[in-house]
Amino acid sequence: MGERCTWCEDNGILQKYHDEEWGIPLHDDRKQFEFLMMEVMQCGLNWNMMLKKRHIFRQCFDNFDYRKIAVYDDNKIQEIMDTQGMIRSIRKIQAVINNANRFLQIIEEFGSFDTYLWSWTEGKTFVYRSHQNEWVAKNELSDAVSADLKKRGFKYLGSITVYSHLQACGMINDHREGCFLYREICDKYPVAYKD
Repeated sequence: MGERCTWCEDNGILQKYHDEEWGIPLHDDRKQFEFLMMEVMQCGLNWNMMLKKRHIFRQCFDNFDYRKIAVYDDNKIQEIMDTQGMIRSIRKIQAVINNANRFLQIIEEFGSFDTYLWSWTEGKTFVYRSHQNEWVAKNELSDAVSADLKKRGFKYLGSITVYSHLQACGMINDHREGCFLYREICDKYPVAYKD
């Protein structure tokens, strides 16, 4: 398999996530919503914890079915808050419900969330050459996407959180050049190189 990005070398949950999901172009609305929801829950916490609690999120949020989540009421919010191991932040849970409704509005307008999101890169994965030498937390693309999502009423999706999502769903290939997935993504998918 070759080298990996150094951040994931734990021989465990992070490595599995890196090898099977992170940065691989994603075109599935439910999976997009799952990743976005986990980004919301992650605010102020770490990604490792999100991966460990993913099964709890799946249980609490109907396996990330945004149509069901969009109609959650106060009783359902309380049930989620009472779930063992769940992150007990009512504001984050309310943000997930709000975002499910905004997500459905985008699907109504564009046909799918996938169509909306990938339109920002014209269906291509961006490879920023400069990112190989410097760690980046946000950029012009994440600023623009975040501003548009906020305008559409999404919550907890600032530019840094959105940048993280764009990496995760493969719109930005931030694998290290030495990582086996960097080359694989560049060879298999439509790519646009940026400075």
